[in-house]
Amino acid sequence: MRLYNKQTGALLGEITPAQLQFLQEQMEEDSLDDHDYYINESELLDFEEAGADPALIGMLRQGLDENGELDIRWAED
Repeated sequence: MRLYNKQTGALLGEITPAQLQFLQEQMEEDSLDDHDYYINESELLDFEEAGADPALIGMLRQGLDENGELDIRWAED
């Protein structure tokens, strides 16, 4: 699976099924077809406290904009 910056379309990196499951458990989904999430620096800190994979945190942190925010979407390969 791949993770993208929703606004720019830039590839952030590849994620594992376990990393995707973590995101799905942490984030609110509007529907079963919801493949996008809004993330900010505060949520990344919460993710770290919840035991998120450090590689996932690093990938998301690198994608944050100057305001410390990021809209992401995931897609299957």
